[in-house]
Amino acid sequence: MDFEQEKVLKFIFPDDYEDLSGQDTTDVVEYLFKLGTYKTEDLKKEKIRLQDEHRQNVEQTQDLAISNYHTFIRTAESSREIYREFTETERKLDCLGEKWPKFIDACQTFLQGSADINAARRLNSLTLTRNAELLEILELPQLMDSCIREGKYEEALELSSYVQRLASKHGNIPVIATINQAVETAWHTMLMQLVAQLRTDLQLPKCLQVVSYLRRMQAFSPCELKLKFLQARTSWFRDLLAAIPTADAHVHLTKTIEATRVHLFNIITQYRAIFPDDEDTMVNPLAGMMPVTTATSVLERAANDGGNIFHGWLHDQIVEFVRALERDLASPDVSSYDTILGQCMYFGLSFSRVGIDFRALVAPVFVNAIGNRFRIAVSRATVQFEQDIERYTLINKALSMIRRQRIEDRTGRPGDESGSIQPPETLLDFEPLALYCNELLTICNELRLCAPIALATTVTELFEDSLERVCRGILGFYRQEQQAFAPTERECFVRLCSCFAYDLLPYLQRCIHVLFPPTTLANQLGINVLTLQKHGVTYLRQVKILEPIAYLLPDRIETVVRQVGDMAVSEPTVEVPEAEAEESEAPKEAQSGDVAID
Repeated sequence: MDFEQEKVLKFIFPDDYEDLSGQDTTDVVEYLFKLGTYKTEDLKKEKIRLQDEHRQNVEQTQDLAISNYHTFIRTAESSREIYREFTETERKLDCLGEKWPKFIDACQTFLQGSADINAARRLNSLTLTRNAELLEILELPQLMDSCIREGKYEEALELSSYVQRLASKHGNIPVIATINQAVETAWHTMLMQLVAQLRTDLQLPKCLQVVSYLRRMQAFSPCELKLKFLQARTSWFRDLLAAIPTADAHVHLTKTIEATRVHLFNIITQYRAIFPDDEDTMVNPLAGMMPVTTATSVLERAANDGGNIFHGWLHDQIVEFVRALERDLASPDVSSYDTILGQCMYFGLSFSRVGIDFRALVAPVFVNAIGNRFRIAVSRATVQFEQDIERYTLINKALSMIRRQRIEDRTGRPGDESGSIQPPETLLDFEPLALYCNELLTICNELRLCAPIALATTVTELFEDSLERVCRGILGFYRQEQQAFAPTERECFVRLCSCFAYDLLPYLQRCIHVLFPPTTLANQLGINVLTLQKHGVTYLRQVKILEPIAYLLPDRIETVVRQVGDMAVSEPTVEVPEAEAEESEAPKEAQSGDVAID
């Protein structure tokens, strides 16, 4: 249709042009061309003709509808039914299209399941024919557990080896893989049980058997096996030591020494029997030994550096023992050092049979412990004297001149008791000095039972320090009370100073030489007694001690010191009678030659 025709149609049908544009307008165009040939009269008649024709068509249609309405009704019903059935068919086809892939998958699954069932049936038939052989294989994990539970480790190792060979051949079979995994789990359980047995009290034959099982299991390399053995035995050993009661430090230390000596020697014997290859490389574990306070474990360093594991382990045990010895010796519950020292020396000497004599490590521990206790005791005695002298008074003090006169008559010079190891009786006139002397004698008697020669200089220096403090205490007492002194009180104070300088100091010098005889000390040092005196070894520096009160003494102090030195040299080997030290239950005034206070 050209543009002119469209223009005509749009002009004639302005409202219905959009509807006509989408339809076939050939008849309309032809009718319009026909109308274009009509004359005016024909055009006027054309309207009437069209109306008549329209009316006839309507009447014919009505007649047709009336005469054939049943047909129209059935046709409509049939069309509606056909439409409904087509719709239902289309819906079912859509549903079928959706379910068809699932049906195909279900069929394939069924086919596969059928094939699996057939294969399982054939497998079950084959299994039924091999039931006895399969049952033996399936019972291997249970049999392994039973062997381990009953301690039949030899059979368990054979079963484990058999299952390993079976898994290497048929490891791709799930049942074999499962059995192998179960047996491996039981194998690890057996390994843990064997290691746990090393943490119990084992004798050498049982130890050899357990380690042989561990070697056959090949769970550890040779170095790892040595390390594991020492760790397990150390764990048992530590538990044994931890079970010792710690309420009494003396009892704890005694039992610790005995248990360490016995069980540590047994572990060394077991190790050397199990690992004899270490005998060629065995060295002294105490050679180049580090200080006891070293925190890093030598055992760990030996294992990491590939060194001698046994050397490091033994070093750790000895260090731990020395530390325990230091801790317990520091306790006030430990009273008799001589007994414990004897045990330790016997302990170290017994280990010399295996080339491990560690007595040189134990001696400094005792020296330090005894020295510390002596230092504390002397300091306590000094403090007690300072407190006593502060409360002391010379008022109404009657001197025991009869006792002093008896001493003068016996010795020929005032206060000279150089031939006796008993305390000077003149100390009874002055209670603070008497109490101070008693305390020092008690301390010396305790030290005499176990007096290391290495403490000779330390004891002398501690005595000097204590006596200097006592001297300063006497001087402080004088400065505080001198203005109120009466003549008798001043004379009494001068006698106090004289008793301290001429009686107490020489007596304490003799006590030091009783504890540490100069001849014995000189023999140990390879010198003579005069050299000891020259260098002041075990000799009190009395001039320095008496320097604060030298101007208060009635005689020249240099003369007194010279006399005291001569007495000390002339009697160097005086010993305290043993009967004195053994009378522990006797009253204090009769024990160890202590001064009795009236």
